[in-house]
Amino acid sequence: MSTDRPAGETAPEQEAAPGTTDARSPGEDAGAQGADVVAPDADAAAGADSGDPVAGTAGAPAAEQGAGPEAGTETAAGVSVDGDGAPGADGDEPAPDSSAPQAAETSGAAPPAESSGPAAGGASSGPATATAAAPTADQASGSAAGTGTTADVSDDGARADGGEPAPNTTAPHSAETSGTPPRTATPAPSGNSGPAAATAAALAAAVRAVESGERSAASFFAEAPHRTAPAAPAAKQPAPVGGPAPEVARQRAASGSAAPSRPAAAPGDGAPAAPASAPRPVVATVPGVDGVRQILAAGGAPEALAEKAAEALGERAAEALAADPWQLLGVPGVRPEQADGFARALLGAACGPADERRAQALVGWLLEQAAVAGHSALEASALRAALAQRAVPDPDDALQTAIADGAVLVFQDAIDTPGRARPAADDEEAEQPVRILLGLDRFAMAEESVADGLARLLNTFEAAGAERDAADAAGAGDDGTADETAAEPGATDGADDVSGAPAAPDARQEDDGAGYRRPRPSAADWAAAAAAAPSPSAAELIRAAAGSGLVAHTGAEAARAEPAALIAAARALGLRAFGATHSENGRRRLAAHLTEAAPDTGAADPGAAAVTVADLLSGQQGPGRDTDGALALDLLVVLDAPQLDLETAALLIESLTDGTRLVLSGDPGVLWSAGPGRLFADLLAARFCPQVASRTPDSGPIGELVSGIGIGELNQVEAPGKEVVIVPVRDAGEAVHRTVQLVADSVPRALGVPAEQTRVITVGHGGAAGTRALNTALKERLNPGPGRFGGFDPGDHVAYTPAPGRTLPGKVTGADAAGLRLDCDGGTVVVPREQVGAGAVRHGWALTAHQAAGMRWPAAVVVLPGDAAGGLTRAWVYTAFSRGERHLSVVQGVDQALPRAVAEVPVKERTTRLRTLLQTQSVQAAADAAAAG
Repeated sequence: MSTDRPAGETAPEQEAAPGTTDARSPGEDAGAQGADVVAPDADAAAGADSGDPVAGTAGAPAAEQGAGPEAGTETAAGVSVDGDGAPGADGDEPAPDSSAPQAAETSGAAPPAESSGPAAGGASSGPATATAAAPTADQASGSAAGTGTTADVSDDGARADGGEPAPNTTAPHSAETSGTPPRTATPAPSGNSGPAAATAAALAAAVRAVESGERSAASFFAEAPHRTAPAAPAAKQPAPVGGPAPEVARQRAASGSAAPSRPAAAPGDGAPAAPASAPRPVVATVPGVDGVRQILAAGGAPEALAEKAAEALGERAAEALAADPWQLLGVPGVRPEQADGFARALLGAACGPADERRAQALVGWLLEQAAVAGHSALEASALRAALAQRAVPDPDDALQTAIADGAVLVFQDAIDTPGRARPAADDEEAEQPVRILLGLDRFAMAEESVADGLARLLNTFEAAGAERDAADAAGAGDDGTADETAAEPGATDGADDVSGAPAAPDARQEDDGAGYRRPRPSAADWAAAAAAAPSPSAAELIRAAAGSGLVAHTGAEAARAEPAALIAAARALGLRAFGATHSENGRRRLAAHLTEAAPDTGAADPGAAAVTVADLLSGQQGPGRDTDGALALDLLVVLDAPQLDLETAALLIESLTDGTRLVLSGDPGVLWSAGPGRLFADLLAARFCPQVASRTPDSGPIGELVSGIGIGELNQVEAPGKEVVIVPVRDAGEAVHRTVQLVADSVPRALGVPAEQTRVITVGHGGAAGTRALNTALKERLNPGPGRFGGFDPGDHVAYTPAPGRTLPGKVTGADAAGLRLDCDGGTVVVPREQVGAGAVRHGWALTAHQAAGMRWPAAVVVLPGDAAGGLTRAWVYTAFSRGERHLSVVQGVDQALPRAVAEVPVKERTTRLRTLLQTQSVQAAADAAAAG
């Protein structure tokens, strides 16, 4: 198995652009590499124009080109879940899969049936068992709303640019659910004949009837038989990685809600024991990493995996692998075929595809890979199909076992049918059809934490209004008028040089109990701030933030000045206001807007209020945390909100105290986060909070071109200053040659933009014109060298990935015993040698669109070779084309596939639950308000 990439990095065969020699099927060698492409000579490309490409005229990217391949749309509603990296390590976008199986749904209602359990260690020839099983008597009810789109899962693993799943032919649905999850049944021995097989068939048919809407979900779950024996205590659920579980627990304790319950099977609970698995060989191991190396060597796996395995599986990793070799799938970068080979070496003849341990490991692995593709949950039918593709003989049985063991959680998502009226709340007979979603614990908890946290901020906020103004007037002088100094916005709320905390608290401040008195500007203060705003959209945003604890703001690059105006106004009113961006590049642009928007008061640098999300959470930037561990903020504006993944968003929102204002701002047209979820899109779709849409358009030819793409039109634009240039190419080799010519010669000569300020953006890492081939050619031309520091030389542009989904562009300055030294936007970063060797640093003249999201450069060159057509969507094109500030060159080799993708393939859909969770919160809040009177 291949060990030449770090944890969280997509395997080479996953990164290949569709149709290239790098694209591989799951059965091929996981470590195989595609042929690298070096820079051609100046005249190497046959028929290449020796003229200056920038001197050409601007036009529509597909203008006057011959009909290209019929690409740009999906042939199946499949989702690639066979990647082997954590989301966003490279920002790859998965290539569409045309071979995803469509799971057939069984129609017809079936009576309630006795539960049927899994067959351990063998395949059953009887009917498939149900995916969602009957409830246990002792399960607690909890929130179980789910949402998302239908996602039939394939696992061929082809990836083109990373993180965004393949499109789905089913539009996302939002619906209210019953609030309780489908409950799981007690596993029972399965057989291939007799009553057990009939029971399994009936239960499977009943579940499918519920999914199709032919039968009431409530009646099915209510009529299912209960266990008669005492239930085992529920296992303690671990907190999500990086997630703020304590606050979630406090909120659930207060509200009486709970996470979806997961029954834990235990000896003596009344359930018949399952048949024993195949004999497991005894492998003597020694403690620690040495024991892991020993067991890996015994199974023929590279010993270099030992440290990763110990980190992923814990201190008893060696014993775990000896007892269950398929736990190797829990190590980042390991694929199923590699784990199968490891198991065969350890188990010998006892190893087989029907082994229950293999099926359970595959269930978890497939859900992890679905998260790589952006899903927070999957439909049961999609997971069944993926297991069948992996030669699991009884996928229903495997899913039922995973549910009973608590390895996955079950949710039901009501399906909205066009033209069908939503049933009334008291109409039990007209219940909507539902579909069953399965998900991992940490993503489910993160999604629920985000929904609860957003509701908390919205519901605990108290807006300034007439009552506040009346109270201020009551405390005024004998003449009944307020003191003029206090009435002037910000006059009594002085700010320090960083946090904006008030220097002289007055009656319009509230003590938070920890010594800090939060300013409470009046409605008149906010009205005055809005009147002084630089644009109507900025004024609207200020008014919205004055009246709500949660606001969504949408707009493109020019609209970033509006959140900056809000931050400046809030700081002038004495509030601790900050803006957080996805990247350091974005932070510098926000700091420039803040400097322009801040009043000329002689105070400290207003750009200090601009931070990155990662550095705000780590404490390296921003106001730090208060005595309770919460961020010391009164107002937080998060720009680049579409790039927020679920776990980061959960941690950020849980770090905000009650009453804090949160504004989520971003461009809805760009690619979603490299990690699971689509937080910003779900928030907008749920209509959960006030929304402000900017009316400030991006100017210039690039802005005009990108605005048209946003509405599905690829227009020809006038570019008298060569702002947009189209460079047609015939093949990938010519695309690489013309790209190097543009970066090194044409753009610097014609526009005065040096090569170091130009970035190349392409669809994927693999392929003849992917980032690897382009970076090889660009290094040879711009900074040739032997690569003496782990393949890098001083002056090399690189992309460093310190964590999945986060890319830091930088330049190599040297290396020493501590590691590789980088200059990342003015800050020094030292990458340890082991991370360099593991591939955390790549050459960075060329990036993928996900890596480039949230950043802009003076010039951008977008490369679209012919084999990239299948990976294109409107969101990808919108993101890539909007990365250039002054100039955009498009190296066009996909012909008509480009305008077709812009017009017909908006995004690659994701299955998520957040939209429905937010809608459920809204319904509950409305009901509470009605009850209160």
